[in-house]
Amino acid sequence: MKFALSVVAAALTFNTSVSANTADDPERITIEGQYLSINESNSVKTPTPIIDVPQSLSIMTAEEITERGITSIGEIIDYTPGVNTSQGEGHRDSVVFRGVRSTADFYMDGNRDDVQYYRSLYNVEQVEILRGPNALLFGRGGTGGILNRVSKKAKLDETFTGYKATLNTFGGYGVEIDTNTDMTSTSALRINAMYESLDNHRDFFDGERIGFNPTARFELSDDSVLDMSYEYINHERFIDRGIPTGADGRPVESLKNVVFGDPENNYHELEAHVFRVNLSHQFNDYTKANVNVFYGDYDKVYSNFYASDYDADTNIVELDGYIDETARDNLIVSGNLISEFSTGSIGHMVIAGTEVIRTNSDQFRLNSVFDSTGNDRETFITQRPLLFSGFSGINATGNQVTTAFTALNDDTRVTLDVASFFVQDEIELSEHLDLVLGARFDRFDIEVFNAKAVETRSRTDEQVSPRAGLIYKPQENISLYASYSESFLPRSGEQYTDINGSDNQLDPDTYSNQEIGIKWDFAQGLSFTAAVFENEQSSPQVADDNPETLDVIDSDISGYELQLTGYLNDDWRITANYSHLEGEIVDRNGPTGRTPRELPENTFSVWSTYQVNDVFGVGLGATYQDESFINNGNSAVLPSYTRWDASAYYDISEDLRVQLNIENLTDELYFPNAQATHQATVAAPLNAMLTVVGRF
Repeated sequence: MKFALSVVAAALTFNTSVSANTADDPERITIEGQYLSINESNSVKTPTPIIDVPQSLSIMTAEEITERGITSIGEIIDYTPGVNTSQGEGHRDSVVFRGVRSTADFYMDGNRDDVQYYRSLYNVEQVEILRGPNALLFGRGGTGGILNRVSKKAKLDETFTGYKATLNTFGGYGVEIDTNTDMTSTSALRINAMYESLDNHRDFFDGERIGFNPTARFELSDDSVLDMSYEYINHERFIDRGIPTGADGRPVESLKNVVFGDPENNYHELEAHVFRVNLSHQFNDYTKANVNVFYGDYDKVYSNFYASDYDADTNIVELDGYIDETARDNLIVSGNLISEFSTGSIGHMVIAGTEVIRTNSDQFRLNSVFDSTGNDRETFITQRPLLFSGFSGINATGNQVTTAFTALNDDTRVTLDVASFFVQDEIELSEHLDLVLGARFDRFDIEVFNAKAVETRSRTDEQVSPRAGLIYKPQENISLYASYSESFLPRSGEQYTDINGSDNQLDPDTYSNQEIGIKWDFAQGLSFTAAVFENEQSSPQVADDNPETLDVIDSDISGYELQLTGYLNDDWRITANYSHLEGEIVDRNGPTGRTPRELPENTFSVWSTYQVNDVFGVGLGATYQDESFINNGNSAVLPSYTRWDASAYYDISEDLRVQLNIENLTDELYFPNAQATHQATVAAPLNAMLTVVGRF
């Protein structure tokens, strides 16, 4: 049969010959094969060759993350087609997957990681990004795509220590260590740890991040492996929500150095404890199972003041503010069975799985109250710095004002239970034709106690999400595919808090994706993929003329993507991406003629690395983002931009590398994303980072 379970791989990659150069090994290692990931993890669904996956997907390996000097999820997004970043209010990762904004479609080893924060990369083997609805494998959400981090695991029969140290021109620095010890012939311990001191080009910005992640692997028998992991996360940083737009709807460039916030009370803090256990068992050459348990306990608070309005004629800005706290724990138990067999001349690879989730989430928000206005808003003269700090200041009329977080905006206590079952069959109809069929059933039970309204609301949704794909391979290194998939998002939202008013009467939003594409693996290790797609959203709304009936509003986003990655020759590696997106906002009256927010029509990125000689290499990259709208009213605009990046590295020895990464080589002023009309992010100017990476 075509697929062999004797080679097991995790969930999702992009190229068929990748180079893995992580902090623990600066020497290039070429990994051959067409499988979906380098390492085993419980994000494994099936060990399907990537060329046979009927879906757009991309990967960035630990080597590339280090090589490009990347320290955040957002920087990975910059070099991925079909996705772009949103500001996330300055305290969380926020991605726009094919025009669908998300702060919750993040996963770690296939486990849902939906708390809002900035994710670290110190303990990842690779970052995988899928586009299109993904409910069959990942459940609700994933409406435009998902992002999965594959963690580093302990390795048997290996002992090594890798390290990385960085220093940037803003004064920020970081250190990482990755050490692995084989305790016995059947057990190993690996510890990844990091500390990062944050700084950037904006006034008042500072912070630190701490991560500590020991993992252990136990070979219980020749066929059974147990992986155990604990991660401690402690992050804090200044929150900066950018600058306002002017009368022309564009960010006011003359305000690029002004921070619209309270130097003392704009902050984000997160402390989390995350436990992961995975048991995998190989029954025989054709059947494998794994069981996974994930538990995460998160405590988060963020406080911020920000520009809510701006008058360019008077140079007066209006500030708004609030403090928000979340305490959440997630328990996820999942398992799946993969079996490979034949019925006559037809081959099958069947995966069947189940997942149970229990989430408890308490959150509340207090708005600021200014003594001068009696509400959460006050005006100030725009200057650097604002005359506002430590809950007090001089307002636009010259009067002393104070404020405090005393007005309860909301206080909700959420209990969520989810039970799921899915099955998928990859059917080998002939040597050249494969068929993928599958479906997932989810039962989503939520209860929300609204302490402010002193009421409890609940809702149960039961949803079936199908998936189908057809793959035609005229030859082994080329595939043509067509696919259809669905996903859904309950009306309680990504963070589960809102089933107030009529929302608890409404069915989930549903999303469908139709996609056709080609994947072509060239002999020299170069891969090309192209996809054309259409995503449709159906959203039930209470009818205006009859509250007892519903209007179903359909809208869609369509486009195409191109990807080229791999080696042009032995020394020259390239990754190039292009995407084109189109969409129109539809309301209950029909098409509006307006474009969804943060939907750039064209994006392009390229990164190229050239090995000059045995010890020296250089890299050059560029990312372009078309003009897009900040708001759905299309009255505010993010201008288009092109950013150039570069790198150079020198191998002092086989175990020690020094490299320099330069971002924004041409020192362009640009605004990559926004949260709202008067909150446009000011990107960093020309800056550099020096990195030492080695192993002993």
